[in-house]
Amino acid sequence: MRQLLIAFLLILGLSVHAFANDEAMAVTPQQTFDLVQTQPDQMLFVDVCDPIEIMFIGFTDVAQANIPFLLADRNRFLNDKQRFAMDQNPEFAAQIEAALNAKRLNKDALIITMCRSGSSRGKPSADYLLSQPFTNVKYINHGFQGSSAKEGEKVGMRIVNGWQNDGLPWSMKINPGKIYRSGQ
Repeated sequence: MRQLLIAFLLILGLSVHAFANDEAMAVTPQQTFDLVQTQPDQMLFVDVCDPIEIMFIGFTDVAQANIPFLLADRNRFLNDKQRFAMDQNPEFAAQIEAALNAKRLNKDALIITMCRSGSSRGKPSADYLLSQPFTNVKYINHGFQGSSAKEGEKVGMRIVNGWQNDGLPWSMKINPGKIYRSGQ
């Protein structure tokens, strides 16, 4: 019984540590905006959405680059999920490193990733970069569009938080100098 209790406490401790690490990696849209305004040459703020998605949800020109973590495979449609398959960009880490090098930064520089919601690609891309080994990576909690409303007449719509809903600058226009193009 004592060994079972020790194992339970160990697992609980690891879970709390993982949660605390997730929270330490998360930054708000406003914190990111402020960092880009005050130290743009000391960091890299990356929109990790597929460029096709950006065409439909919008873009912030505050992002310094668009380097997708996952790319839509338009040849593989997932009927059960009613969407195209998304595959990891095999050049993601190399493209991040190239973007850092272009700014004369190294793998220890602050990198902040942002996707549409924060959880589907923002956090996973940050975790992936930490494993590569980039050392100072964060993600925008709730991403570009934010979370869905849980009740009310706009239930299901992404109106709760995130970059757009925090009133930060964005547009439906894409900056052609920042948008990802395959073969870059």
